[in-house]
Amino acid sequence: MEIYSGFAGVYDEFMDAPYEDWADYIESLWGNPHLVLDLACGTGTMAEILTKRGYDMIGVDISSEMLMVAKQKNPDILFINQDMRNFELYGSVDAVICLCDSLNYILEYNELVQVFKQVANYLNPGGSFIFDINTEYKYKEILADNNFSHTEEDAAYIWENFYDPQTRLNEYQTTFFTKNKDGSYARFEEFHIQKAHTSQEIKKALKEAGLKLVGEFEELTKNPPNKTTERVFFIVAK
Repeated sequence: MEIYSGFAGVYDEFMDAPYEDWADYIESLWGNPHLVLDLACGTGTMAEILTKRGYDMIGVDISSEMLMVAKQKNPDILFINQDMRNFELYGSVDAVICLCDSLNYILEYNELVQVFKQVANYLNPGGSFIFDINTEYKYKEILADNNFSHTEEDAAYIWENFYDPQTRLNEYQTTFFTKNKDGSYARFEEFHIQKAHTSQEIKKALKEAGLKLVGEFEELTKNPPNKTTERVFFIVAK
């Protein structure tokens, strides 16, 4: 099953991300971009927020189901159904963002370089590329081999997690229950795999793609990551 296919309809209900805080943080890190690409934009929440703040947005995502939700929410934003490893735009952009640990879904180093090269190809000189990743600490110590569950009024999920420190792959099986109009519940499952990229790998891949690392910070701070940091933001320039 394509990831985020069945989940698309309940993604916004379960996704507890600090979007407004991320938007404030991003605005403190970049210059004054006009046209911004939201890579792996999901249901378009960040694109919507930044549009309201005066930016022209383009959203790219591999999931057609997620983009259907995004277009319903934000009909005036251009959303494109493409893979971040080989996306194509009509022209260049002033800034690129890639949030919600989307780059952890890139499992091979050469594909990470490929994503960065695509960004470099469409980013204007002097433009900003801002992205985040989940750290190995989060996978190994927080998610680990644990089970999680969450319930809303009309939906619920069970998350079964497994992390392999040898491969640095994090696998999780999610089972969702959503309430139908007749009161019954529909069940569907999704399987996800993410990779814990090291800072050294990220830096090497950026350099190989011709991009310059400007900063590497703990989420929502200007502090360097430490051994218990769960999410790291990278600020990159062309």
